[in-house]
Amino acid sequence: MIEKIYTIPVNEAFDLYSGCPVCTLYKKLEEIQLDSILGPAMMEPDIRIETNKKGFCGKHFDIMFGMKNRLGLALMIETHLSHNINKTLKGGLFDSGSKTNKKLDKQSQSCYVCDKIEFFLTKMLENTALLWEREKEFKQKLLNQPYFCMSHYSSLLYTGEYTLSKKLYADFSDDCKSVMLKYSEKLLADVSWFVKKFDYNYENEPWGDSKDAVERAIKFLSGYKDLDTLRR
Repeated sequence: MIEKIYTIPVNEAFDLYSGCPVCTLYKKLEEIQLDSILGPAMMEPDIRIETNKKGFCGKHFDIMFGMKNRLGLALMIETHLSHNINKTLKGGLFDSGSKTNKKLDKQSQSCYVCDKIEFFLTKMLENTALLWEREKEFKQKLLNQPYFCMSHYSSLLYTGEYTLSKKLYADFSDDCKSVMLKYSEKLLADVSWFVKKFDYNYENEPWGDSKDAVERAIKFLSGYKDLDTLRR
């Protein structure tokens, strides 16, 4: 069933035709969660229980440290250390052994913001597949996207597989693949031309679309990774 609350941001992202639309959704969700966690949500008891338990990944610690509310961040770190890390250390649950390593790995990879983003993004990807199925206009909108980054292309296929029937999923994956193939072929040509431009035989040839080919290739292959882009 399409959940309307997630339909508007999906359509807005797909209406931009600028890069990977799922990266756009991710960035928006990330910004909302970070603004919230250092704002009014910070002192809500249910949220504090979750942040005390999960903490934050290195990426989101870095972003929050660069934001204005360092007191709020310090308060969350204080209770996370007090109610989780120090308490667990004193209880011997982080003692030596393979089980300890697993617990430490789980704790170091745990992040309240990442989990929230994943929850909402999953809902939006489900809506994406259902909108493609039910709305002809949206299907064309998907086909007209510049590209999906490799990570979110995988997420779209995974979500489509469990959201759509087998027959519809085959068509959905074909549509997504057509977007990817068109872009990747052009990208390969641009990267190849970028490389050739460093050969003196081609130095007087025009650059064409290849000047930013490396940057575009990184975005295509790895998606939204740049911490500095969020606040600029």
